Formats: sequence, C-alpha cells, structure tokens
Amino acid sequence: MTLREAIVERHSVRKFTDKVIDEATAAELQNTIDECNRKSGLNIQLVLNEPEAFGSGMAKYGNFENCKNYIAIVGKKGDDEKCGYYGEKIVLHAQQLGLNTCWVALTFNKAKATYVANDGEKLMIVIALGYGQTQGKTRPSKPMDELCKVTNGEMPDWFKSAMVAVMLAPTAVNQQKFLFTLNGNEVEAKTLFGFYSKIDLGIAKYHFEVGAGDAYFKWKED
Repeated sequence: MTLREAIVERHSVRKFTDKVIDEATAAELQNTIDECNRKSGLNIQLVLNEPEAFGSGMAKYGNFENCKNYIAIVGKKGDDEKCGYYGEKIVLHAQQLGLNTCWVALTFNKAKATYVANDGEKLMIVIALGYGQTQGKTRPSKPMDELCKVTNGEMPDWFKSAMVAVMLAPTAVNQQKFLFTLNGNEVEAKTLFGFYSKIDLGIAKYHFEVGAGDAYFKWKED
C-alpha cells in the first residue's frame, strides 16, 4: 500500500478486536516512531497492552471499545503542529501495516495513560491503535474551494492532487479549520479559529506533501 492509498483507505476506528499486535509489526512501527522523534525532537511513545487509559466512562462516551494500544504524543509548548505532522506520518504507516487508528484529544483518561514526560514536556494528544472491528467509514469534507485558493492563474494539477489529500486529513470533530494558499511555487498554510487546529494543520500539511508527490513547492515561512 502506497502512502496515497493509505490516505484513502484510512478512517477513524474506535472499536477494536482482541487481536494482539505481533512483535514484528510493533517493531516496525517503533522504528518509524524513533525516526520521527529524531527528526522532530518530540517524545512519541508506543504503548501496548494497556487498557486503563481507554477503560473509563470518558472512553465509552467517545464510543471506544476494547482499546488497549495507543501512541502517546509527548512534546513541549508550541509543538502542536509538529505533533500533528509526525503523528500522521506514524498513523499512515500503521495503516500500511494493517492497523487501524483514531486521533483522540479528550475521550480517554489522561491520568491513567502510560507515558513518560521529561521536564517541560506534556502529553499533547494520543492515537488509539489496533485491529478494528471494521475499517471505519468515509466522513464528509468541505468543498475544496473552501479550503484553498490560488492567487494567480488556474489551479495546477499537482496542487489539486495535494488538496484532495488534504480533504481526507482527519481533524478535530471534522472542523477542517485551515486554509492553503498557492502563490507561484510558494504555499501558505494557516489555521483558522478552532480547537486543536494547530495539530490539525500539521496533519493536513503532511497529507499535502504526500498528495503533491514530486512537485516542486516551498512552504511560506511564518
């Protein structure tokens, strides 16, 4: 499965089977996490066979069932966009490995979650992980013209392909509070008002890069 195929196939899953993640799959996922930590400076951690974080009433409220594995994304203040970008890189690799995932901000027991935070770090968000009872379902998206604009001329094919991938990016309560603007070969990606919108933007930017493929562009600096 290519990354573009993983973007299409991946949907949020909250109900999992009892199937255990085997050692080889866990090791490959851990390699990706280690690589992301090296590149980002984050402290992302793989937690397996730990039912407490998703064993509370909050998890049931979020319709989670039998979730015993998750990825704890630990970082520092201001790391939100990096958390989304590198977390989604791990999510898509998990999809390639046959696993299912769901980004979770609130509906888990943070006090019972297993993770290590160093000085200045905190648990930013978690990703539920395992083998889903189903593969989830497609969610609606805003029209492309509400999520992007081109300042000059027609929208090039590569940008359209990138935005198709962005439209499939998971966001908090499906809010899609971001805007991508193409000006020449420069792309500006900014958040609009919304909770967890900076994490969402990081997720969307990773999708954009996958969808853009080999096209040359550069991100506008803040």
